[in-house]
Amino acid sequence: MAGAVNLLVQRHPINSALSLVVVMASLAGEYLLLGAEFVAAVQVIVYAGAIMVLFVFTVMLLNAGEEARSGGSRVAILLGIPGVVMGAVLVAWTLLHHSNTQAVSIGALPGDPRDIARLLFHDFLLPFEVTSILILIAIMGAVVLASRPEDIARHHHSQSTEKEAPEFVASGKER
Repeated sequence: MAGAVNLLVQRHPINSALSLVVVMASLAGEYLLLGAEFVAAVQVIVYAGAIMVLFVFTVMLLNAGEEARSGGSRVAILLGIPGVVMGAVLVAWTLLHHSNTQAVSIGALPGDPRDIARLLFHDFLLPFEVTSILILIAIMGAVVLASRPEDIARHHHSQSTEKEAPEFVASGKER
């Protein structure tokens, strides 16, 4: 919970991304408590590792500085505070009424990595590949957004003068 709150409170995007790593690692710990060791390992490797490196790389590529704070929205305050209170009451009620569950020992639940791999790379191959393509498109979009318009104009101008130069030489005109 502290990592999630820190994620929202931080003003610098790199610090928020590092807080998100803490949240992902905590989620992997939850999976371990539920007896899903393979899912916990995948959570750490894929999300806390690869995806977060991608997020940090994109944030650094965009060269995002500190976030400018605004005064806030009156609607957000009027709806947000009661929403948070209702959510806290719901979580407290759930914990008080359903806290008599038994812990699951490690390795007690079925979930052979071979079966999970068969599902991932056979039955769910298309969504898996579509997700990777969407991530690639997001990276390319970040690169385009990070490029400065004057750099693009300078690059376009240098290409157009290089194309015009042979025409001037062929026609006998000087620049």
